[in-house]
Amino acid sequence: MFLRTFRWSFGITLLGLAAAAYLWGANGFGVVLILSILEISLSFDNAVINATVLKRMTPFWQRIFLTVGVLIAVFGMRLVFPLLVVALTAHIGPQTVVSLALDSSKTYNGLTYAQHLDAAHPAIAAFGGTFLLMIFLDFVFGEKEIRWLGPLERGLERIGKLDQLSVIVALVVLMLSARFFAGAESETVLLAGVAGLVSYLAVSGLSNLFESAGEADEDEDEADEGAEATDRSGKPVLLVAGKAAFFLFLYLEVLDASFSFDGVVGAFAISQDIFQITLGLGIGAMYIRSLTVYLVRQGTLDDYVYLEHGAHYAIGALAVILMVSIKYTIPEVVTGLIGVAFIGLALLSSMARNRREGDGDGEDAELSAPAHTARL
Repeated sequence: MFLRTFRWSFGITLLGLAAAAYLWGANGFGVVLILSILEISLSFDNAVINATVLKRMTPFWQRIFLTVGVLIAVFGMRLVFPLLVVALTAHIGPQTVVSLALDSSKTYNGLTYAQHLDAAHPAIAAFGGTFLLMIFLDFVFGEKEIRWLGPLERGLERIGKLDQLSVIVALVVLMLSARFFAGAESETVLLAGVAGLVSYLAVSGLSNLFESAGEADEDEDEADEGAEATDRSGKPVLLVAGKAAFFLFLYLEVLDASFSFDGVVGAFAISQDIFQITLGLGIGAMYIRSLTVYLVRQGTLDDYVYLEHGAHYAIGALAVILMVSIKYTIPEVVTGLIGVAFIGLALLSSMARNRREGDGDGEDAELSAPAHTARL
């Protein structure tokens, strides 16, 4: 299972590093390797969140995510989209942006491509921060079958019954960020944040709409064979396809963009070559997608039930960090460590829960079964 899921990642890594060594020598090889490792280390929480969505999709759409989704992630989100961001925020023509990106020493209005991209950071952070904040808020305010931080999550669920509370909180956070962090960029931050909010509401709303319509059709047709799967506990899970799956796919791509924006900007501290950056981050993105599929196929989220909680809290922390980074510089290592800490704590809590439940099952079995069938 492991080798089959990660075979494309291993193959692309070998080809990518070989190409880096051939084109840029030992220095380029090292840069691409560092960037790929950095991308992987910063995106574990992204993989867990992706898996919570991907497990609701049919195997066909899971393959689309691993193939077409990778092309979009590598060439779209990590190469083309930064070019568009610079063009829009700096009001530069497409040809000029491309020439700036290809020549790291070339300037426009006194700034290089990397500096223009860094100048666009407030808009990038506001868009990504608002989008990620909505994911976090909808999770903590929504009802959950399993709670990690019981008293806190029960309290948040109670106040979450207020209609559109997530949107209200997100807008308040956006306005406060524009007021205290944005300075002269307040209008840009507000517009970008609203764009992030609209993107989240549009993509998730359309996905939910078509998913509900699909469920209604399944009920009317007495559910087509194979339309449902079961998780590790035997609970049926409706696998979405068609338009619902398409919008879930778009949701995952926007989510990936929200995670990758900051990494793309930060990558220029390691290299000024846009192709080295794209190759390194692209290799990392491939591993994140393979890890996502592996988590789904192994049923990891069903086995370690608090991982989803930990990933959402990590996303909430990242959203706050993005908003604060509009004014203050936050080291990448801080962002990465916070995400790893939440995932690690959630994993340990899940393992402890599994041990407790296993001990309880063992005691029940010893009481109810003959001695020779008791669990060891």
